Amino acid sequence: MNEFEDEIKRPSPLLLMLESRALLELGAYFAFVPILKTFESLPKGDGHPVLVLPGFIASDVSTTLLRNFLSDLGYEAFPWRLGRNLADYDQLELLMNERVKWLRKRYLRKVSIIGWSLGGVYAREIARAMPNDIRQVITLGSPFRGIGKENNANWAYELIHGKSVRDIDDELIKKVCTPPPVPTTAIFTRTDGIVNWQTCIEDPEGPITENIEVLGSHCGLGHNPMVLMHIAERLAQPEGEWQPYKEKYKNRSQDQSFVKNFAFV
Repeated sequence: MNEFEDEIKRPSPLLLMLESRALLELGAYFAFVPILKTFESLPKGDGHPVLVLPGFIASDVSTTLLRNFLSDLGYEAFPWRLGRNLADYDQLELLMNERVKWLRKRYLRKVSIIGWSLGGVYAREIARAMPNDIRQVITLGSPFRGIGKENNANWAYELIHGKSVRDIDDELIKKVCTPPPVPTTAIFTRTDGIVNWQTCIEDPEGPITENIEVLGSHCGLGHNPMVLMHIAERLAQPEGEWQPYKEKYKNRSQDQSFVKNFAFV
């Protein structure tokens, strides 16, 4: 067992309780997002398709605000339309891949995928399976480095599947940890009350992989205004011209301060 595995623990009960902040983030969404959309600094979409995958136990209802935000910016935002995410990837893999193929064929454009929590783990696997069809992947609090580790949602997994996450195949865990061969952004929060934030980041980052830290809760990542601003900026990069956020803005302090000014949750 390596040092990283030794230090991975489920978030504390206090952090779990603080997940109630998601309601504050929801209020912030309705208060500030209409204002954000009027800023010239918030880039508009280019019309390419974006598939949004929900987290564990969640359905497309949970991603409604995020998809509405993307649609208003000018993207073709789509739900996954596969009901609740019950961590049955083996049964859904083909259906998700077919949905991506359908979007690629309909719009003749590569597809970006945003996955919240477990949905982000799925997004990375889709990109691994069909990289020529994927423009980029953005994960929101997705524990791709710790699907076999303890977290505060394990009880639900065990209730549904009748087994522990400790029973997940080691080869699958190793594969999921490996970055997909497309530009990938991992958005995370150190105060995540559901999964350990260390399982949600690339370490180390690479030429086409990056981590972006935000303030907030796990359950609020899909409507946190700060997260939405980062998503808008990442998606707006021209196809084939992706740059890591830190590299792109290292000499543009004005744009960085614009983002930081909205770190209010």
